[in-house]
Amino acid sequence: MKSKLIFLLLSAAIFWSCGNHTADKTTITFWAIGAEGEQVSKLIPEFERQNPGIKVRVQQIPWTAAHEKLITAFASETLPDVFQVGNTWVPEFEALGTVEPLDDYLMKSGVIRDTSFFEGILSTNEIDGKIYGIPWYVDTRVLFYRTDVIEKAGYSSPPKTWNELYDLSKKIKAQNPENYAFFLPTNEWLPFILFGIQNGSALLKNNDSYGDFSGKPFREAFEYLAKYYYDGLAPKDMQAVMNIYQAFTEAYFSMLITGPWNVTEMKNRLPAQMQNKWMTAPLPSPDSVYPGYSLAGGSSIVINKNSGKKNLAWKFIEFLSSHEIQYRFYNQVSALPSVKSVWDEPALKNDKYMQAFYVQLNRTKATPKIPEWEQIVFAKIQQYAEFVAAKKLTVEEALKELDSDTDKILEKRRWILEKEGKL
Repeated sequence: MKSKLIFLLLSAAIFWSCGNHTADKTTITFWAIGAEGEQVSKLIPEFERQNPGIKVRVQQIPWTAAHEKLITAFASETLPDVFQVGNTWVPEFEALGTVEPLDDYLMKSGVIRDTSFFEGILSTNEIDGKIYGIPWYVDTRVLFYRTDVIEKAGYSSPPKTWNELYDLSKKIKAQNPENYAFFLPTNEWLPFILFGIQNGSALLKNNDSYGDFSGKPFREAFEYLAKYYYDGLAPKDMQAVMNIYQAFTEAYFSMLITGPWNVTEMKNRLPAQMQNKWMTAPLPSPDSVYPGYSLAGGSSIVINKNSGKKNLAWKFIEFLSSHEIQYRFYNQVSALPSVKSVWDEPALKNDKYMQAFYVQLNRTKATPKIPEWEQIVFAKIQQYAEFVAAKKLTVEEALKELDSDTDKILEKRRWILEKEGKL
């Protein structure tokens, strides 16, 4: 009797194990972040209908915890088969050796090609000539401005050059000296990096192993922006701008650089009488080439290099990258499509606020593709911007210190490059 019971238990265990092993072979895990993570589950039934026998298990992660959770999962070898990352995270996960190169998949795909995507956005996923991520949705920054205010200042169209932006700002300020023209938050790194890139700065030098912020291109850009604080054209005190929508409505400032989410916010938060008094435009340029560059942002999807289901994971990426699904996803969450063909859909093509984003997405650049980049920008750049705006440091002093801080952060990178003979 006892032998029979043991046999039955073993048989059941083997059956359960085999059953789960079979299910495991056809179930892929996907970690998605933020609002997109909440909404992507609505698309899964369609993927499973198109791919009978394949299941997708989605886990949603808030943006505030996503990076830490992914790093923890890497350390414990519990990363999912496929996962979402911010574009600037790709170099870090590539350096960890945990993301699969996707060039062969792209070459064989009947659904997507590298030409399906905006070139600048795709390049954020390219390291040493290999593609490690596929853009899921895109993001960049453009100019939001008050049409009525700039018209009163004598401009029938938004500024196309740095000189025009500065001239317009002075004329707006002259109309109402108590207000400002251009919102340049000192507690954000993005405007300073963006203008530096526009002016031709690579930001780092010597194989991205030293800071190059005191180099001429970045220094000129920083000096240009500093004039807005020194001349009273941009507020220095961020406490004075507690609500940007109210400040924009009251013309406390009339221009700001921001992203696509604020199209919806402006539509929802500005009063009715303001809805025909604002517009978006591509960014002005330091020279005659319009528009100037903006940053290539957004979010991408990568495949776990150690996954045993890479082909299934790729099928899922193809599904999320298809024209139909990209368009459906845009309608669900307003995340800008990474696939260029979707921008021909009426909901995007006929949206007057979206036209500037499409133009700008065709002219973007990636930030340096090194794991340490976010540590540099979040820990240091905005700190020195605040010092310069408050005249605690000159631009030259601030950028020398910024280079020094950056060099310390990149010390380990230099050591590795020297050992590899690349420095």
